[in-house]
Amino acid sequence: MEYKLDKGCHSVYSLQFHLVLVVKYRKKVLIGKLAERLKEIVEEVAQHFGAEIIEQETDKDHIHILFSSRPTIMLSRFVNSLKSVTSRKLRREFPEVMKKELWGGRFWSPSYFIATTGQVKLEDVKRYVQSQGRK
Repeated sequence: MEYKLDKGCHSVYSLQFHLVLVVKYRKKVLIGKLAERLKEIVEEVAQHFGAEIIEQETDKDHIHILFSSRPTIMLSRFVNSLKSVTSRKLRREFPEVMKKELWGGRFWSPSYFIATTGQVKLEDVKRYVQSQGRK
């Protein structure tokens, strides 16, 4: 297990998240150059926030992003920035796709999925916590 040290906050952490963003109307537009450009933009936004993309992949109508971050990051702000920046840039760079498939100026569905991921099983952590104070 790898821990990171945040000197400014005097903390040691290991935080990973699984994020899924879905294209509006489940349109299957995340292919080819558009999908590759999306991944580049995700990297740029993550870098701006100090998050690290561990893995990401598209599947025609959605993207899975596995990332790690500092404990000080506001997840909702990060996700909203990801959605707005990628939407704005992709609409500008791929106008033909937007006219044909995504009318109304929206690229992403308003909802998203995010979950923490662990490097240990929940049951192991529960057992460890329960064992505290015992010899």
